[in-house]
Amino acid sequence: MSIQSLGYVGFAVKDPAAFDAFATGVLGLMAGEGGGGEHRYRLDDLAWRIAVEAGETDDLAYAGFEVAGPAELEALRARLAAGGVAVADGGAELAARRGVLGLVTCRDPDGLAVEIFYGPTLRTETPFASPVGVPAFLTGDQGLGHIVLSTRDMAASRGFYEDLLGFRLSDIISMRMGPQFSMEMAFFHCNPRHHTLALMPAPLPKRLHHFMIQVPTLDAVGFALERAEAAGAPITASLGRHTNDHMVSFYARTPGGFEVEFGFGALEVDEATWRVGRHDKPSSWGHKRGAH
Repeated sequence: MSIQSLGYVGFAVKDPAAFDAFATGVLGLMAGEGGGGEHRYRLDDLAWRIAVEAGETDDLAYAGFEVAGPAELEALRARLAAGGVAVADGGAELAARRGVLGLVTCRDPDGLAVEIFYGPTLRTETPFASPVGVPAFLTGDQGLGHIVLSTRDMAASRGFYEDLLGFRLSDIISMRMGPQFSMEMAFFHCNPRHHTLALMPAPLPKRLHHFMIQVPTLDAVGFALERAEAAGAPITASLGRHTNDHMVSFYARTPGGFEVEFGFGALEVDEATWRVGRHDKPSSWGHKRGAH
């Protein structure tokens, strides 16, 4: 039993109104049903994938990982408990707030609130429609996208996400950050998406370095880049292609201070033939940091 996908994320930001304008006007997300003072956003037929609440951290507040059903949820709950993780039943109130049939909650080794759930609410009667014309986002069995987290203890984080939640290693990138310092980023998959999770062994100011959303055409990336530039959003990495997942993308800084990657064309994992590899550079071309 393992996680199937990244189902949803919640951000706590100081300026929810600015984030709302960015989410809808730049990223092209569809406004979802609000709840409990949150702004919620759709990428597909699910009632929501991204929630934003007012908060001082300007960071990821929680991550929701989906499993197939109640049996799988119970199996993961038991595995986490056996692994020494404090797991709590999410309860009817939280399940209703998230719009799911059931969930459990715990924290990863760095303190991030992790929710494991099944049975998200679908809004197939109201098809996804981007306010700026994004044709679609690549979700389905690949989930929302991916998140890249900083961790103080790579071994503990890998033990949590690999051994307990069932993520599988895709590859490693040796990142040279300067003449005297390098680090090995680890990328993990749980479905055909090359990575749903990546871990950076670096004490960054925020636990979230970036989240990624994927579109089905290169033009959709180009149009998003132009919208971001027109809105004055800082482009933190220029258009480029990654070495490991081959995605063509750019990065922008959100009003919450963390980054978003907007991409197209990533390769997919075939478990029958996939082999773990390593890379010495994050990008084949482009992705120049501080390009704008």
